[in-house]
Amino acid sequence: MTNPSASALSASALSRMPDPSEFVPELKDVSAALFRATGNRSVPRTTTSLVHLRAGQIVGNTYLTVLNTGFLRKAGESEERITAVSSWQDAPYFTGAERAALALVEATLQPAPHGRERVTDALYAEVAEHYDEKALATLTIAIGQINFFIALAVIGKPRPVDSLANQQWD
Repeated sequence: MTNPSASALSASALSRMPDPSEFVPELKDVSAALFRATGNRSVPRTTTSLVHLRAGQIVGNTYLTVLNTGFLRKAGESEERITAVSSWQDAPYFTGAERAALALVEATLQPAPHGRERVTDALYAEVAEHYDEKALATLTIAIGQINFFIALAVIGKPRPVDSLANQQWD
């Protein structure tokens, strides 16, 4: 028995709901505004994709992990770096700034230990060592951006694609 290719699987997978922008056309404007805000070049696009990939891994969503892995591959990232995002804490492939960004998305998405803040003052200070005020605001928006898309991805379950140019919704 042969294993179907990833493209064959994504071509046959049905999303749970149709394209939400057909019913709420303002979604396209929101999406475009978020991409403009995070694309201001204060944070490297690769860092944003690493953060978005980690978010997809944390919430266990195939659509987000496949999409952001595709973005990273198209940007020329090595398979080692892409694969190591799930275990970035002990992987030698990430810069201090990337590590700070990955720690920030984890703190934002994962439950805090009882009685503690998710984003501690120490973590904020660490991130601020690597990012100026504009970049820190942009990184915060990038985390908000992926949180916005997490809801669409886990509820609507679009088909996994490695490019936004591909058909995601049935």
